[in-house]
Amino acid sequence: MQAKQPPAIRRINIALQGGGTHGAFSWGVLDRLLEDKRIGIDGISGTSAGAVNATVLAYGLASGGPEGARQALETCWRKVSDCAKLSPLQPTWLDWLMGAGGNMEMSPAWMMFDHLTRFYSPYQLNPCNLNPLHNILDETIDFEVLRRSKSVKLFLCATNVLRGRIRVFSTGEVCAKAVMASACLPTLFQAVEIDGEYYWDGGYMGNPPIYPLIYETDSRDVLIIRLNPIHIPQVPVTAREILDRINTLSFNSSLMREMRAIEFITRLIDEGALDPARYRRMLIHSIDAETEMARLGAPSKFNADWAFLRGLFTLGRERADAWLAANFEALGQRSSIDIAETFL
Repeated sequence: MQAKQPPAIRRINIALQGGGTHGAFSWGVLDRLLEDKRIGIDGISGTSAGAVNATVLAYGLASGGPEGARQALETCWRKVSDCAKLSPLQPTWLDWLMGAGGNMEMSPAWMMFDHLTRFYSPYQLNPCNLNPLHNILDETIDFEVLRRSKSVKLFLCATNVLRGRIRVFSTGEVCAKAVMASACLPTLFQAVEIDGEYYWDGGYMGNPPIYPLIYETDSRDVLIIRLNPIHIPQVPVTAREILDRINTLSFNSSLMREMRAIEFITRLIDEGALDPARYRRMLIHSIDAETEMARLGAPSKFNADWAFLRGLFTLGRERADAWLAANFEALGQRSSIDIAETFL
């Protein structure tokens, strides 16, 4: 009897949005994808929490393959939760059950913290520039191993504060500072200085950036793991709801612009106006949890309670499992979402 041939590996690119501890949803998606032996990863782009996930994923793949990446991601998220255990700002598991982070928004500690960040900068509130992410990264990642790796192409996005331009750090440039630059919320942390330039959160310019995956990888498939809801069910009416929506609109804007450009080029290729030998026809896919994320207010992005993170992780695994069942055969063949309907 002829031996059964193993399934061909479909290599894809992954683009990871930022969204604070909501990035645990992306952790769950990645965990399920890494478990699937039919999936290989060509390139990864990430911003903010997406940059953390992307960097840990790339290092895990370089040092221990898919299982090493799964373990590295869990270790990283456990450290995030452990760092926050002593914080008075952490909400309870009830916030997750309520689906709106309501208790956190009403807690005196959160309201005081939120109020202070509107009137005082991190240069005043955090003059020593303490950031627990630095220790988490140092304890989780050997950056020398990562920079030498050829197993996956890594791209992290940050915003140049003075020049107002996007900066993408590629694999050979990635260090703890580059990850922290991509995740630097300017109301909480001082701008990160790298080689005389100063950086804030990459979400203002690319959340996540798609163009490096188009120009610098071989795979045409781009899977976007989205954290910030594009659609919401009703008009915001409270001050907190309005601020939350401003936040999601701001951090989705760069992705919307890139997707409009991709849809335009795709349409021109399909109409014969552009030579497909010169222009790549990209295949776009997406995994999200819009309904659930729309119920979570912006304060919940600071919730590092382990039960909350595991809830998002489980949701991410479920969505990835459903996506694989419905769309695996689309890889290499077609987009599994209607780009115009989703982003235009």
